[in-house]
Amino acid sequence: MLVDPELARRKAERLFTVVRAAIVARLPEADIRHVGATAVPGCLTKGDLDIVVRVEAADFPAADHALGAHFARNDGSVRTDAFAAFADDRSDPPLGVQLVAIGGPLDVFHHFVEALRASPGLVAEYNALKSRFAGADMEVYRRAKSAFIEEVLARRIPPS
Repeated sequence: MLVDPELARRKAERLFTVVRAAIVARLPEADIRHVGATAVPGCLTKGDLDIVVRVEAADFPAADHALGAHFARNDGSVRTDAFAAFADDRSDPPLGVQLVAIGGPLDVFHHFVEALRASPGLVAEYNALKSRFAGADMEVYRRAKSAFIEEVLARRIPPS
């Protein structure tokens, strides 16, 4: 269900400020960014806050432990030696925290948000996708969303 994007963005920004401070206290060297739809003006959203925490690969195990002591793990997400996901569905708005190793295979969240911020046309395409799948089966929507994100990233990030 999509919500008022401007109200959602304001709520997400307030929570981001609080959560960022809590993460900085545990991981002062981390690169912490607000990502996801609430980070992009004009983007439709379900109203949650997504944060990516980027750390050097050597620091990943300690960062994973530190975040795991503060946030619940998102058990529905993949977990590798370069990616871990955490969630707090009780926060307002609901919170997702993605921990990534800088340069790792899933260190792409910020690239997608930057692409959206740079292109109102891309935001319009993404909004159309979200509108088309509003109320649809979540797995079908997630597959379409993933394909869209992969296409955007493929255009933006040269293969390594």
